Amino acid sequence: MDDEPLVAPHLTAEDLAGRAGFDGNFLGRSVPMPAVPGVETVLLPYTHFSVLMRPDKRLAAVTGLGMDGSKLMDLGRAGIPWRLDPRLASDLQTGERVYARNDIDRGHLVRRASAVWGDTVAEARLANEDTFHYTNAAPQAAKFNQGLELWLGLESYLQEHAAEYRDRIVVFTGPIFSAKDPVYRGAEIPLRFFKVAVFIHRGELAAVGYVVDQTPELDELPDVPRPGAVDDVPPLGPFRTFQAPIKDIAELTGLNLDQLVAVDRMPIAATLCTARVGSTWRKLNAVEDLDLDFHLLD
Repeated sequence: MDDEPLVAPHLTAEDLAGRAGFDGNFLGRSVPMPAVPGVETVLLPYTHFSVLMRPDKRLAAVTGLGMDGSKLMDLGRAGIPWRLDPRLASDLQTGERVYARNDIDRGHLVRRASAVWGDTVAEARLANEDTFHYTNAAPQAAKFNQGLELWLGLESYLQEHAAEYRDRIVVFTGPIFSAKDPVYRGAEIPLRFFKVAVFIHRGELAAVGYVVDQTPELDELPDVPRPGAVDDVPPLGPFRTFQAPIKDIAELTGLNLDQLVAVDRMPIAATLCTARVGSTWRKLNAVEDLDLDFHLLD
């Protein structure tokens, strides 16, 4: 589980003024931040990334990060406190109450190590600190957040590729909300999360999608109301990781991902474009299980 949060110094909206946020032209062509049509959202820019908040859920709908592999820096996390974003009312974001005295982690949506880059150490340090806003966190079981090496490994794979080839990569990440999500201390606990990586391959835009599932075996949990409020920490897991067509992610989340659906490099996404959601997901046990119509490191 995460270390106990440090006491954060008072932060004002003015302190966050001037954050550029996610750059929709980061890859040299337009890849805009996804939106959720018909749903009220609030866009919060940070250093190298943005968070599109859903006030009704008190969590992000999606985060967008631009990662520059030529400028990554290795900075630690010691001494950085988790804090609320003063640009959004505290009752519209999920704060420390959800994470205190339990096995629920503050799971980074924008991965800290992927955001820590810049032309200067000061820029990288600011990005490092920005990832510790609660708006960039989602409730995850400790064993999910700390133990799911493959989920982190997928982004590590992309990050290492970006560093080795000095490339740029865009990563969109967020929860997949569902009526099955348990409610704990007034916050929904998403049972599934998605990640979509976007990059340039041989001069063309390309993308690949993943889903991770921390859904418990429901048959073994007859005493947990779903959906509904629960007093105890919901028993999350076992976790599973899938490569999934981006069109499925779009349908499950309501995000407008049409541009990325069109460049999905999962072969089956193009050949079975009308398949029902979930029917073509590929379970991953290692990064080598990824099914792509090219080799990412070519």
